[in-house]
Amino acid sequence: MRLRLRHETNYDYAGPARGAIQVLRLTPRNHATQFVRRWRVEIDADCRLERDEDAYGNITHIFSVDGPIERMRILVDGEIDTTGGEGVIRGSYERFPLSYWTSQTALTTASKEITEFADELAASEGGDQIAFLHRLMLAIFERFAFLPGATDTATSAGEAFAKKSGVCQDFAQIFLAAARSQGIPARYISGYFLRSDTHEQEAGHAWAEAHLPGIGWIGFDPANGVCSDERYIRVATGRDYLEAAPIRGARLGGHGESLSVQVILHEGRELKDQ
Repeated sequence: MRLRLRHETNYDYAGPARGAIQVLRLTPRNHATQFVRRWRVEIDADCRLERDEDAYGNITHIFSVDGPIERMRILVDGEIDTTGGEGVIRGSYERFPLSYWTSQTALTTASKEITEFADELAASEGGDQIAFLHRLMLAIFERFAFLPGATDTATSAGEAFAKKSGVCQDFAQIFLAAARSQGIPARYISGYFLRSDTHEQEAGHAWAEAHLPGIGWIGFDPANGVCSDERYIRVATGRDYLEAAPIRGARLGGHGESLSVQVILHEGRELKDQ
């Protein structure tokens, strides 16, 4: 499948900011089930994008802007070919041993309730890890409400689990906490998902990957109840949202910040050039 993406992020400030610095994780890598045909990241400000890699091998772009800043736009435009893979990720860039991906973070520490939840699901599958992971994904999908605004980027897996609501970020982190509580290596993935109901979205997407002996890394999307396939663009990896955040940074001064995001994702044959 050929996918074409346009992702626009706009910042507006009621009181101009004196400066800003940002780290972008918005550029995907090639692996066995995705090939980047073309990709560009642009900033409509007087700055230089410095391309680098973070500790996980994610491609990053870092920039700083001197103010006054009243408005700033970050634009991503790209085209990528994807194939199925039945959720199995092959040829991905790996820098850490599997044991690293069993470690918890502040956002993914398994609460008592998450551990009990995972134990119950694991017991029902008789120790079959692949069956447990599928059951875990579907349980989150079926029992939790997708509710934008119920959580924020600082909400932990335990807090979202208690609320029984959240967004894709929260569902992925609950999955990670539960899987790691069973000793299964698991990691957070940020990227994009081709929806069937609309081409216009208000944000990117997030899901999880878990590793099983003899199979490798498998993508699980508890927000949609499916394993990752050719509809997914895999961009960045981390142990939680903060380590794979598409855009992260800080500003100096300014007030009244407003943020608007538009993601347009199409199959290539359907998208006209902008």
